[in-house]
Amino acid sequence: MAQPTNTFDTYDSVGEREDLSDVIYSISPTDTPFLSSAAKTQATAVLHEWQTDSLAAAATNNAVIEGDEATLDASTATTRLSNSTQIMDKTVVITGTQESVDKAGRASELAYQIAKRAKELKRDMEATITGNIAEVGGNSTTARKMGTLGSWVTTNDDLASDGASGAGAGNAAHTDGTQRAFTEAQLKSVIKSVWNAGGDPSMVMVGPFNKQKLSGFTGNSTRFDAGADATLYTSVDVYASDFGQLQVVPNRFSRDRDAYVLDMEYWGIAFLRDFSMHELAKTGDSEKRQLLVEATLESRNEGASGLVADLTTS
Repeated sequence: MAQPTNTFDTYDSVGEREDLSDVIYSISPTDTPFLSSAAKTQATAVLHEWQTDSLAAAATNNAVIEGDEATLDASTATTRLSNSTQIMDKTVVITGTQESVDKAGRASELAYQIAKRAKELKRDMEATITGNIAEVGGNSTTARKMGTLGSWVTTNDDLASDGASGAGAGNAAHTDGTQRAFTEAQLKSVIKSVWNAGGDPSMVMVGPFNKQKLSGFTGNSTRFDAGADATLYTSVDVYASDFGQLQVVPNRFSRDRDAYVLDMEYWGIAFLRDFSMHELAKTGDSEKRQLLVEATLESRNEGASGLVADLTTS
């Protein structure tokens, strides 16, 4: 078959309107499980401080003679900890012309870009807090940095033979060792260690690769094939340990080589300045905005959590 002679079709036309959808699709994830689970608190200075304490070890020889004089027990001081607040920002600059022209998918370019930057800033904060970064006090030429998750969890960590623990005070990151496969024995050992230290962990936070590794742990379970709906259930979303159930949470922004066992009651995000937007000085035919947050990680007692580190990621 062929077109009749002189048929005018879309290949000849020059006046057709473009077919551009009025929807902009983004696949970039914005879930931040650690930020969403940690308590929100207030900082009032660039060096945020708090105190921790613990009880004396349980004794089996607590027996006194009838009528005896009381022996006075020694008291111990609290431990004073601190972390520096870190300033994080995203900026937007849009020309007056771009804001004025007719656009597909958004009425205001400025509003659209501000919304994007807000999501990016939240993602940056999640990736930073769940990283392995030592605190930096900063000065007039060096930005302050908070000590992040990997620099706090020390008491209950399981590292490769050539790895090394941090200082447990946020001021020294743990040393990465040779990567090794994630095993259920490692996880069980850390959960037990956390429980023995007094923690009551409720979450296992892992990256995507090791979420799948954990779903392969067999424990005492049996996999079920639901024949009625042809579904094979292979994932583990709740890990029932000897010391309670822990929600298994994959995190797209944490380091995949680290698996954390967390008691979220003992983690907080202290905001000196909450998420905010500022209009920057106008110096020409453009609109400028700065999105900013200043906060730090508050480790209320790192012994309530644990870490299986140096895991393979592929």
